[in-house]
Amino acid sequence: MKSFCCHYKNSSWVGCDKLPAEAKACQIALVFGERVLLEQTDVMQEVKKYFPSADVVTCSTSGEIYDNTFHDDSIVVTGIYLEHTKLAYSLVNIDSFTNSYDLGKYAAEKLDKNGLCYVMLLSDGNLVNGTELTEAVKDGLDNKITVTGGLAGDAARFEKTLVGLNADIKEGNVVLVGFYGNRLKVGYGLKGGWEEFGPERIITSSDANVLREIDNVSALDLYKKYLGKYADELPGSALLFPLAIKIKEDEAPVVRTILKINEVSKSMTFAGDMPVGARVRFMKADFDKLINSAGDAAVTANTFSETSPSLVLLISCVGRKLVLGDRTKEEIISAVKHFPASSTIAGFYSYGEISPQKSISCSDLHNQTMTITTFTEV
Repeated sequence: MKSFCCHYKNSSWVGCDKLPAEAKACQIALVFGERVLLEQTDVMQEVKKYFPSADVVTCSTSGEIYDNTFHDDSIVVTGIYLEHTKLAYSLVNIDSFTNSYDLGKYAAEKLDKNGLCYVMLLSDGNLVNGTELTEAVKDGLDNKITVTGGLAGDAARFEKTLVGLNADIKEGNVVLVGFYGNRLKVGYGLKGGWEEFGPERIITSSDANVLREIDNVSALDLYKKYLGKYADELPGSALLFPLAIKIKEDEAPVVRTILKINEVSKSMTFAGDMPVGARVRFMKADFDKLINSAGDAAVTANTFSETSPSLVLLISCVGRKLVLGDRTKEEIISAVKHFPASSTIAGFYSYGEISPQKSISCSDLHNQTMTITTFTEV
C-alpha cells in the first residue's frame, strides 16, 4: 500500500509536481476541501491529471489536515494505491428516501459482503441524520464490519455540505467505500478529552435531535443553571459544554454537540439524536486535555498492527476547532507525533465523526472527538 498527498491553497497546487509516476496507478483519491472552493474550482480535472486511474471520493469540510497541521480554505487530495485490496462503492442520496435510516440500510446492502473487511463512510452533514445513518449502516453490515468516517462540513456556516463519487458531487449524498481482502489492517482510535460533571440525568422529552426536558425540567433552564456565568454567552458558549449521552446501559457514552438553542420553547438542538430514556451528564472543556486526547487516540490506533501505517486519516470535530482556536494545530501535533515520518497524514474537520469505541467493533456517531484511522497492507 502506498499513499500520496497534494494540497490546493491560495490558488495554487502544492506537491502535485513532486508525485512519483506510480501515483498514476492509485485506485482511489480522497478529496477533502472547503465547500465554496469545491464549487468554484475544477478539482476533478486536476485530480484526474495526477491520479488518472482513481475513483474520486469528495467531501466538503470545516478545515483540512495536511502536512502535520490544519488549514482553512484549502483542498487536500490523497491518492491511495492498494496492492492486495479491492474496492467497491455505494452512492445514494437522501432525496430518494423518506428517512436517513432507510438510506443507510440500502447503501450498506448494496455492498457485496463476501470478503468485505472495512467500510469508509462519508456523508452529507446537513440533510442526513447521522445517528440514523450510522445505525442503519451497522445493521446493513450485520454489525460485523468496522466502519469509520465522518459527516461533511461547511466551515462554521452550516448552510450546505457536499459529498460525491467521481462527477456526482452534491448535497444529500452518502458514499460508502468497501475494502475487500485479508491483507488490509485497519486501526482506529478516538478520544474526546472532555470532563464530565454533575449527576447523571434522564431525558424525559425529546424529538430526534431536539432535547426538550431532562428529569421533567426544561432542558435549557437546567443547562443555564449549570453554565453559571457562561449562560449569558449562549449560544456560543455551548461549544464549551457538550453533553455525554448513554443511550443503552451497557454502552459507553458518546458526546453530543449543541448546535442551537430556542429561548421560546426552552429546547436545545444537538448534532445527533437525544432519545427519551437516555442518560446524560454535562461536560466541560479543558484545553490541555482536549489536545492530549488526540495523542491518546493515536496511541490506540497504533495498537492494531505491528507495522507502521502507510496512511493515517484524522477526522476531528468542528466544535473542537472552534473551541481550541489558535491551539487547534496542537491537537494535530499531539496525534501525528505518534506516527513515523513515512506515514501519509491527511484528514478534515467534520460535523460528526464515525468510529468504534475502544475495543468495540460496532461504530457510532460522535461529536467533539478526534478520530483516527490507520491503514496498512501486510
